Amino acid sequence: MDIKAPTFPESITEGTIAVWHKGANEPIKRDDLLVDIETDKVVLEVVAPADGQLVRIFKQEGDVVESEERLATFEIGDLPAAQSVAATEPPVPATPTPSASPAARKLAEEKGLDIAKVQGTGKDGRITKEDVAQYVIEERPTPPPAAPAAKQIDDSEDQDGLAFPDQAVGERVERRVPMTRLRASIARRLVEAQHNAAMLTTFNEVDMSPVMALRSRYQEEFQARHNGTRLGFMSFFVRASVEALKRFPAVNASIDGDDIIYHGYYDIGVAVSTDRGLVVPVVRDADALSLAQIEDQINGYGERARSGKLAIEEISGGTFTISNGGVFGSLLSTPILNPPQTGILGMHKIQERPMVVGGEVEVRPMMYLALSYDHRLIDGREAVRFLVAVKQLLEDPARILLEL
Repeated sequence: MDIKAPTFPESITEGTIAVWHKGANEPIKRDDLLVDIETDKVVLEVVAPADGQLVRIFKQEGDVVESEERLATFEIGDLPAAQSVAATEPPVPATPTPSASPAARKLAEEKGLDIAKVQGTGKDGRITKEDVAQYVIEERPTPPPAAPAAKQIDDSEDQDGLAFPDQAVGERVERRVPMTRLRASIARRLVEAQHNAAMLTTFNEVDMSPVMALRSRYQEEFQARHNGTRLGFMSFFVRASVEALKRFPAVNASIDGDDIIYHGYYDIGVAVSTDRGLVVPVVRDADALSLAQIEDQINGYGERARSGKLAIEEISGGTFTISNGGVFGSLLSTPILNPPQTGILGMHKIQERPMVVGGEVEVRPMMYLALSYDHRLIDGREAVRFLVAVKQLLEDPARILLEL
């Protein structure tokens, strides 16, 4: 039977073969992982439909494939007897094959390198193309000192295929590396967002003392009640955003051509940073979830995003997005819209600052908030009032529970 690429959703037209986990004529058990396919958004896994083996592989690592395109031929059958006998014997230690990206393997082959000698710096020690390129540079013999009258060297490309702006100096190095499919998709969407929307940003600041006091007071009891789930800040921001969206439906809407689509539900995207780039999994029907349920979903999304295990349906859709640059130390930034959404809330670093409270100067933990919005649909007055509503809800968390 044929092993085919999965059926891609409408938003994805093609993918790239990332890694073959099984080779031709290798005994395979049902549900064993055969191949990873990298798309613009997620990595899709193709598993074995039954016990058997791959007879022929048509698409190699790095090849572009379309939806339901044939990848290999699979022969169904029981595992060889030798495999069954071996399974009852103690395993013989084997030298592990290093995990490497297709681009890294290709460059290593071009340079005639043993990729096992390269130290990987990617996730779980995965070898990247940059690792191979750096290995080439470090292992290159040191050239003798150039004579004063040395001839001019063509700096467009050296024998290793790496660009050197000034080879005569011998130390300044450039590497040209193609974007990953996810990074290219992110770049394209960010440019489209700025070209296709009338994007503006309004700012405010919130005193995080009430939320921090609430977390400190109930953290231990909260974790005991909810099987170890920690009470974080993001669940408060999700719930505050939902309550504000109920008051200002335009911020929860989207534009489709000349039509405005007002959504009667609240699917909140939460931006997650990974080694591959930024992804935005969606917390569905956030208005119906408790703080613990929101925290559980966000934590689960974060783990799956970093391991490349997010499903396409988990990152599709969304009516509003929250991005937290504060985890990286950002004090203030302008978040970019996630089309076709019309609003995105930016969280930032909590920093103690002197504030005037009741005529007295007090040190308070403050956070700057940023709301970027599509001015084609949302007026400045609505945007400012929305952000003020979020601020008021966070500074008096009881309002979130009471929906005031």
